[in-house]
Amino acid sequence: MKTALRVTAFTLGLTAAFGLALGVGHAAGPGGKPAPAGHGGHEEHAAGHAGHADAAPGGLQVSERGYTLSLDNPFVTAGGTTDLRFRILGPDGHPLTAYQQQHEKELHLIVAPRDLSTFQHLHPTRAEDGTWSATTAVPAAGEYRVFADFLPIGESEGLTLGADLHATGDLRPAPLPETGRSVDVDGYTVTLDGDLTPGAGGELTLAVSKDGRPVTDLQPYLGAYGHLVALRAGDLAYLHVHPESTTPGPGITFHATAPSAGSYRLFLDFKHGDTVRTAAFTLATPAAHQH
Repeated sequence: MKTALRVTAFTLGLTAAFGLALGVGHAAGPGGKPAPAGHGGHEEHAAGHAGHADAAPGGLQVSERGYTLSLDNPFVTAGGTTDLRFRILGPDGHPLTAYQQQHEKELHLIVAPRDLSTFQHLHPTRAEDGTWSATTAVPAAGEYRVFADFLPIGESEGLTLGADLHATGDLRPAPLPETGRSVDVDGYTVTLDGDLTPGAGGELTLAVSKDGRPVTDLQPYLGAYGHLVALRAGDLAYLHVHPESTTPGPGITFHATAPSAGSYRLFLDFKHGDTVRTAAFTLATPAAHQH
C-alpha cells in the first residue's frame, strides 16, 4: 500500500505519507500485536513512498522507476464481479516475481471508482509466472482506478502504481458522498477527530464504538489495529497514512500531511469479532472550506 502524502512517524498504515492509500499499520510485534513506532515494517516503506516534500502523490502513474502496472483486460462489464488479472513489469520488461512483504503481504491492491463511492482493499494471489489475480466487485458502470502497492526485492523504496479500469453499463454519475464526523457500519460507530492541513502534519483519530460503548479489543489486521487509505477527489491521488496507536482501541491515531487543499475520501479498515469492516469519510481541508 503504496506515494504521496508524507507521513511523519508511522501514521495510518487505505495505507498513507498519504502515500494514503495503503494505510497499513506497524509491523506485527510479539503475540501478533502491532510493534511500537520505530520497529521495522511500514515506517521505512512509507518514507520511501513519500520521498521528497515536493514528490507527487502515488497512484497517478502507470509506470515509475522502470516498473509498470499492466492489466490483462482494462474493460469489464458492470453489475457484478470480475476476475482481475495483472502483472508488474520490471525494468527488464519481464513480469516481476520477487517482492518484499509489507504488512504481511507482497502486494496490496486498492480498487475505487472515480466518484469514490466504494472502496476495496484486496490481496491478490500471484502465480509463479508473475501474474496476479483477484476477484473484484464492479457494482456500477464508470471509470475505476486500480492501485498496486508493493516493494520489489532489491529496492529501498516502495511504489504505488495506478491504472484505469473501464466498466461498461448504465452510467449514472454521482456526486462525492457526503458524511459527517461519525459514520455507522454494521452496528459500529466510527467517529473522526482532526483535520487534514495542506503542507502541515496533523493527527487524525478515529474512535470505534458499538452499542454506545467504546471498543477496546480491536484485533490486529495485517499487523496493525487500523489501516487508513486516503484518496484525493478529482485525480484519485493515493495517500498513505500510518498509525501511531499501539493499543486496541477505541481510538486509532494517524499522522498525515495532505499534499494540497481539496476534498479527500478516507477509508478505515478495522477488525473486530474476527471480521474486517470499512468506515468511509469525506473530509475537506480547511482551505477547501473557504472557497
